[in-house]
Amino acid sequence: MATPPADRTSRLRAWMLEGLSDMGKARSTATAPPEAAEPAPEHKGQPWWRVMCLTGVDYFSTLGYQPGIAALAAGLLSPVATVVLVVVTLGGALPVYRRVAEESPHGEGSIAMLSRLLSFWQGKLFVLTLLGFAATDFLITITLSAADASTHLVENPHLENALHDKQVLITLILIALLGAVFLKGFLEAIGVAVALVGAYLALNAVVVVTGLWHVVTEGHVVTDWSAALTTEHGNAFAMIGVALVVFPKLALGLSGFETGVAVMPHVKGAEDDTEARPAGRIRGTKKLLTTAALVMSVFLICTSFITTVLIPHEEFESGGKANGRALAYLAHEYLGNTFGTVYDVSTIAILWFAGASAMAGLLNLMPRYLPKYGMAPHWARAVRPMVIVFTLVAFLVTWLFDADVDAQGGAYATGVLVLICSAAIAVTIAARKAGQRGWAIGFGVISAVFLYTTVVNVIERPDGVKIGACFIAGIILISLLSRLGRAFELRVTHVDLDETAERFVRDIASRTPRFIANEPDQRDVAEYRDKIEQIRTDNDLPTTEDFVFVEVTVTDPSEFEAGLTVRGEVLHDRYRVLTLESSSVSNALAALLLHARDLTGTRPHIYFEWTEGNPFANFVRFFLFGQGEVAPVTREVLREAEPDRERRPRVHVG
Repeated sequence: MATPPADRTSRLRAWMLEGLSDMGKARSTATAPPEAAEPAPEHKGQPWWRVMCLTGVDYFSTLGYQPGIAALAAGLLSPVATVVLVVVTLGGALPVYRRVAEESPHGEGSIAMLSRLLSFWQGKLFVLTLLGFAATDFLITITLSAADASTHLVENPHLENALHDKQVLITLILIALLGAVFLKGFLEAIGVAVALVGAYLALNAVVVVTGLWHVVTEGHVVTDWSAALTTEHGNAFAMIGVALVVFPKLALGLSGFETGVAVMPHVKGAEDDTEARPAGRIRGTKKLLTTAALVMSVFLICTSFITTVLIPHEEFESGGKANGRALAYLAHEYLGNTFGTVYDVSTIAILWFAGASAMAGLLNLMPRYLPKYGMAPHWARAVRPMVIVFTLVAFLVTWLFDADVDAQGGAYATGVLVLICSAAIAVTIAARKAGQRGWAIGFGVISAVFLYTTVVNVIERPDGVKIGACFIAGIILISLLSRLGRAFELRVTHVDLDETAERFVRDIASRTPRFIANEPDQRDVAEYRDKIEQIRTDNDLPTTEDFVFVEVTVTDPSEFEAGLTVRGEVLHDRYRVLTLESSSVSNALAALLLHARDLTGTRPHIYFEWTEGNPFANFVRFFLFGQGEVAPVTREVLREAEPDRERRPRVHVG
């Protein structure tokens, strides 16, 4: 018997949305306290060196293309420029991200640090801008790594003829396989990363040692290189000056630090760690960042040197055998095609898995902010729909760049540098607030260096900021449309009543529960007396009816989801008032009415005045500032939250 289409659709929907945390739609979560939710299982974490391999698939995999990019950018000065890169890495990026690990130990990174400095809409737009550059960083990591993996495959001597001109297709297949892995369920990533990183670094060590041996035994290559360097640049000071100028083009070698902080929650902490201050996890993450930076620095210096002196410069150019695969070129040239093929397989695997690391970063970052801000649909909390979205965007980027590693380098570097700049600025502000003047000055200098690097990179390779701007514009546009589409959604995560407020609600439930929505002014006797008289006159209610006033104070109207705390008080010895603080008057009132209904089993009524002014202007006020067309919006929120008219709280307007 065939499965009905409705059942298949239902199962597909359940599979796609598996793990969805839907706080805004279900009434049970909208009115239940947070402790009613099922506690998350305890996460014991992994030793820091194993987690280092998870971030290392992104960081260390840049060895696959970094030497070639450095050679194209700096030419004979590639080793000198790489030394500058290492100095900036160890003296700038490493201290910055060690401080980020202290300030943001739950994996939120510098974006969370900066978002705490700004509130209201300017804070949200600032975060959306940083998310645009983060999306640029992570998505280009996926596409660039897959493109370089396909380059290693296409340029392999055993496969070159068969796979010629198929690089774009191979790149798309690799990205699709990456998406399929995440759709299936991405488990045991750390174990796979340890194996890949261990094998890849071991093979690179063999290539480096072999290259250095040939440099020593073929002494003329060093003298030829130094003579050409002197002829081209004159003296050491000129060389250093040029290296400082071209250094921003090597900024890809700084990638991986943001990922290193993002994987912090996986690091095993100490037994006395607390959620507020996981000191053991912070120490482990600092070891992770430091070890990764030191290992990468050694490899960057050695690989830039041997590739510069051993590989003819024309081979680095587009179409050359070392373009995008300089170390693979040396592996085949000096260790034979068999070892070279093994090296290619290892490189392809780690580059492909670097995309997995970036995809994990996207899935960790975007759902953390966008749904919470109301700037993404509910399904954005689920992994599988987001995997499909990111995979399709990666397809588009690959097609636009024609799977070209060099062409994507500028966009990647822009994303990396903007995130590092944001981290440097964030820790500078944190040190200044902590009264650490020396650290604040030091981090300020580092911020200036990274700002210079970013500006130079943007000027020389504007494609990067153009791609970043496209991501930012897309995120902001989609976010605002989503916020508009979810304007009438019940988005209060839980309602808590203090003892007095609960007593008021239970007391009036013995009769017909009637609430009056009041915008507080003087809060004197006349205000409440006149309000009651007006409500009775407008709605033809007898004087025997009893009321409780409800007053909402708007806090940050740009917030979307939050809990609601209700406090009760008696004013002037006779008027019972419930006071609330929320980002939206209408949502707070709707959530209170639903909670009162569920608490007492009776259907409450609420009374409003019509709002004066243009309805469209009032809706804009509601959308931006949380107040405006209160009565109809409250009714609409209730209608969406409770489809059963017989159970829906009643709204009266006079």
